[in-house]
This record gives sequence, C-alpha cells and structure tokens, in this order.
Amino acid sequence: MAAEDFHVRLCLQEIVKFDLEAKALIQDIRECSESMELLEELAARTREKLSQLKGKIEDLEKLGKEQDRLDDRDAIWKDVGNHRTRLSNTWISLRNASLAAQLAIDKQKKEELLFGGSAVRKRATRNKETLVNSASNITESLMSLNRTMSDQVQRSGVTMSTLVTSSHQIQDTHEEFKNMGGHIQSSRKLLTKYGRRQFTDKLLIFLALVFFFSCVLYIMKKRLW
Repeated sequence: MAAEDFHVRLCLQEIVKFDLEAKALIQDIRECSESMELLEELAARTREKLSQLKGKIEDLEKLGKEQDRLDDRDAIWKDVGNHRTRLSNTWISLRNASLAAQLAIDKQKKEELLFGGSAVRKRATRNKETLVNSASNITESLMSLNRTMSDQVQRSGVTMSTLVTSSHQIQDTHEEFKNMGGHIQSSRKLLTKYGRRQFTDKLLIFLALVFFFSCVLYIMKKRLW
C-alpha cells in the first residue's frame, strides 16, 4: 500500500511539472516574433511536453485501477478526467498561440516585401509552407487526443460524465488558467491524504513491533527467573 501511494504522489507531481512547463513554452510562443524556425522549434518542444504529460496521465489512470478502496479509485479517476480536460485545453492554447504568432511573423515578412526583393519573397513563401505544416501537425495531435478521450469515455463510466461536462467549458484559454489553481489544490489534498496514510501505517507497524518484543521479553523473564 505504501509503495502504491508513493507512485501516485510521484505521478501527480510529474503531471503538474509537465503541465507548467508546457504552459511556459506556450507563453514563449505567444511572444515569439523572430522567425518561423524559432516558432517551429518552440512548438515542437511544447508537443513533446504534452506527449509526456499524456503518458503520465495514462500512468495515473493505471494506478487508479490498482487501488483496493473504491473511494481512492474514484478520486484518482476523477483527477484523471480533470487532467485530460486541462490537456485538451492546453492543446487548444498551443494551436491558438502558434497561429497568432505565425500570423504576426507573416505580417512582418509582408512588410519587409515592400523594401526587399525576390529573396525576401522566397523566404515569405517558405514561411507560409512552414505555417501550413505546423498547423497540420497540431491538428493531427488534436485528432489523436480526441480519439484517446473517446476511448476513455467508453472504458470508464466515472470519467465519462466529467469529460462530457468539461467539454462544454473549453471555450476560453483565459478561463482555463483561472481554474488551474483549483485543480492543483485538489492534487495537493490527494498527496496530503496519502502522506497521512503512510504515517499511520508506519505507526501501526512500530506498535506491533513493540508489542512483539514485549511478549518475547516477558516469556524469557518467566523462563529464566
């Protein structure tokens, strides 16, 4: 039990870590105005973080299935549903931020055409191709995520209601950031709960050892004296 609690706490910490790192990269994308190459590099790093986050969420779901108590299993699955919703919102944020940055860079390149020649026009053409490829990659990632969420709805009746309700709330990236604090607090409460349970298990083991050695000493005393 203690080992399972440790893995759950570790998995939750990794989820929060990858989520924050991905959002920091998305903020960098919003502020990117240098080149399409840099923008594509930031987008690729963000997609990698989101793939790692998706893997950790799936690990948390597996750990939930291994719980003995129904309350613990339901709590973890509810947390899985919340994290999947946040992951979907983050993918949408990535797409919106990438498109906005690409349009800004494209606009800047068009302005340079007023003062440049054929070389500038060629760079603008390449930038447009990069824009199309990047948008296509993000769309494929969102489609993959939608298929995963559909499978999750079919497997788990618990997470289905959460996903259906949350799907109507994916409207505005700004609202998602405001709700992030509540999700992190829920994870912190779950970590605290498992920490207390681990302390209780250690205390019971210690008391059992004290009782055992007391019995041994009592028997030895009776036999020797």
